[in-house]
Amino acid sequence: MFTPPHHMLFDSADDLFSSGGGSSAPEVRGSVVSVVLENANDLTYDYLVPEGVEVALGCRVMVPLRNRKLRGTVVEIRAGGVAMLTEKVRRALKPVVRVIDPRPSLPEDLLRLAEWMAGYYLSSMATVMQTMLPANVRDETSKVKTRQVTVLKKPWSASSEEGIVLKERAPKQAAILLQLSRAESGRMAIAELSDAVGGEVRSAARSLEAKGWVEIIDEQVERDPFANAEIVGSTNLKLTGEQQAAVSEIAKSIDEGVSQPLLLLGVTGSGKTEVYLQAIEHALNQGKGAIVLVPEIALTPQTVERFKSRFSGEAGGVAVLHSHLSAGERFDEWSRIRDGRARIVVGARSAVFAPVRDLGVIVVDEEHENTYKQESPPRYQARDVAVMRANLSGCAVVLGSATPSLESWENVRRGKYRVLRMTTRIDDQMMPLIRVVDMKIEARKRKDVTILSEPLRCAIEARMAKGEQVILFLNRRGFSPSLQCLACGKACECKHCSISLTFHKTSDRLVCHMCGYEQMAPSRCPECREPGLKFNGFGTQRVEEVIRKVFPKINVERIDADAMKRKHGLVDALRRFKTGKTQIVIGTQMIAKGLHFPNVTLVGILNADLGLHIPDFRAGERVFQLLTQVAGRAGRGDVSGEVIVQTFSPHSPSIQFARQHDFDGYSDQELEFRKAFSYPPYARMVGVLCRSQNERLAEFTLTSFVNELKKKLPTTVIVGEVIPAAIVRVKGQFRFHVFLRAPNPHHILRPLAEVQKHFSVPDEVYLGIDVDCYQVT
Repeated sequence: MFTPPHHMLFDSADDLFSSGGGSSAPEVRGSVVSVVLENANDLTYDYLVPEGVEVALGCRVMVPLRNRKLRGTVVEIRAGGVAMLTEKVRRALKPVVRVIDPRPSLPEDLLRLAEWMAGYYLSSMATVMQTMLPANVRDETSKVKTRQVTVLKKPWSASSEEGIVLKERAPKQAAILLQLSRAESGRMAIAELSDAVGGEVRSAARSLEAKGWVEIIDEQVERDPFANAEIVGSTNLKLTGEQQAAVSEIAKSIDEGVSQPLLLLGVTGSGKTEVYLQAIEHALNQGKGAIVLVPEIALTPQTVERFKSRFSGEAGGVAVLHSHLSAGERFDEWSRIRDGRARIVVGARSAVFAPVRDLGVIVVDEEHENTYKQESPPRYQARDVAVMRANLSGCAVVLGSATPSLESWENVRRGKYRVLRMTTRIDDQMMPLIRVVDMKIEARKRKDVTILSEPLRCAIEARMAKGEQVILFLNRRGFSPSLQCLACGKACECKHCSISLTFHKTSDRLVCHMCGYEQMAPSRCPECREPGLKFNGFGTQRVEEVIRKVFPKINVERIDADAMKRKHGLVDALRRFKTGKTQIVIGTQMIAKGLHFPNVTLVGILNADLGLHIPDFRAGERVFQLLTQVAGRAGRGDVSGEVIVQTFSPHSPSIQFARQHDFDGYSDQELEFRKAFSYPPYARMVGVLCRSQNERLAEFTLTSFVNELKKKLPTTVIVGEVIPAAIVRVKGQFRFHVFLRAPNPHHILRPLAEVQKHFSVPDEVYLGIDVDCYQVT
């Protein structure tokens, strides 16, 4: 049985692979329960469950605390119940006010996962549980949507004597009965009846109900976010030898309940998704469920429709969880999962907490993506949480990528993970040819920095002449990243952040991409009032403008967060591209992953240097991964693909190894550097960050905290300096951080937890801890 939280520091997800899991606790009456409360301290509180009230482990309750009533989650049901208590204790305990939902919102494996997360990520159980549940489930703000349905209770004939009389006296009532008699199930929604009969029918239906002809009932309506999508059933595709070997290994792990992670390393276009689909089908055939995690940016309609079409015959179908769902849609999807009506979940980071029954497999697609790391408390890494949940549930876990994170790859080298390799594309398609264009040479030729090099322009022209399609990638939205005065050199900066404002030409506004602050673009310099303002650099809007001028007869579309604000904007844009109405797409990371368009034969990467020259030891790894992923969009059909990479750093290892599609070569070289300087994966890194509107107070608080921490840290821990963040001021808050590294995370976490517990932080200062941090700038 699950034990209440006590902040034990668990091993990291990498170090646990023995299968676990437990059976759900039986419902009991008249007992004592331990409850973790929301918005309270990190203690558990005991309460009496009144006789006749049923509770279960993981269910939500409302309980009293002093003069307040708070929601909480039952984390323990005490054996022996009330009978084991002394009279004094029994009188001191307060009763549960009400049971919000007798069904467990958090099954036992999620309760155990929450305990591990609270210990490892140095967070409270309450914070972790809040993260696990949708906001409207926590707050009871979402209600079941219903509609009124009219049901025919006995046979009706319009030609009968009774029918003829009714038609003369009450023609609308007769029309209602006629429509219901023709309906296949003898039932129609009130709204449908109104459309069929013409006009309002509610009053007439009530009269018929009084006469005993019909019954009006409230029927639950599920809000389906993909109700308008055209889902056509699909069947299993024929597998290649490498795919079949991978499916067999995953199926074996599902059958045996082996939770040792399987790293599916397959080149782009090798058919990893088909492997996932057939492995999930195997799990379903064993009566088990599945969770598929996809990076939010890659969770495109195309990805979702592929899963929904394959399992269209599955009762309950596929549930989808991501941030773009409405509150009602998310509530209905979560309810279908919790009730066992949906056994397959596809979603972004938080879908790892979906309450799927009898989990058989968890898939983490594009496992290297840094968006799996949450940057707000409890700052978990969804990939590692998936590995731990698989361990606790005794199910298989598959991590898929063409460019695995070096942390996962090192776990393969150490024997902690098993690797399944797929080295060739489907139907023996060739990997795209990657050409690198040195933009320094282009700049010398044209006497200026250019957006479109001559080789790329010629390649686009050639592809357009053949009726093929092109993707142009630039991971920077807006028109220009800064607006600078030619007289005094001052750039327009955000009022709240130490960063320049990005010019968006479509709205003629300057926008901060950190805090969202906006202002009208000035015609003169705000400092010296001179009129000469220069656009520095370029974003997707400027690229779109250039491409439309160079290729005026070609249909061009921009796909980024600004252009896709409308709810179904992305769906419509991708449909136009798929059907060939759009020939050139310009986009950010939204087009880098999860897309399969066979007619795309050319991909242009306009500025490969973005993200390469920043003070982050993972910068090169991210650029290598991104270039490889974007390049993988080309040549997925019958025509071979080509990729042109524009860069000012053509000899960078990240670019050269990506050009050769050489993951092994890149990982060997990069891991050698990491090992020499004790960076992950050869050390665990923990960041401590401090922010405040008072710059000196933020720095002083963090320095004092680190000084206390150093007294308790072993010599194996490397402690960095307290330094300002790369962007020191964000949303009016000054930010400072320090990073700690050690071969064993517990050498940091145990002393850190102790100091955190006793250290007094000023009210106007925030101090946070980021275990296995990704943001180091």
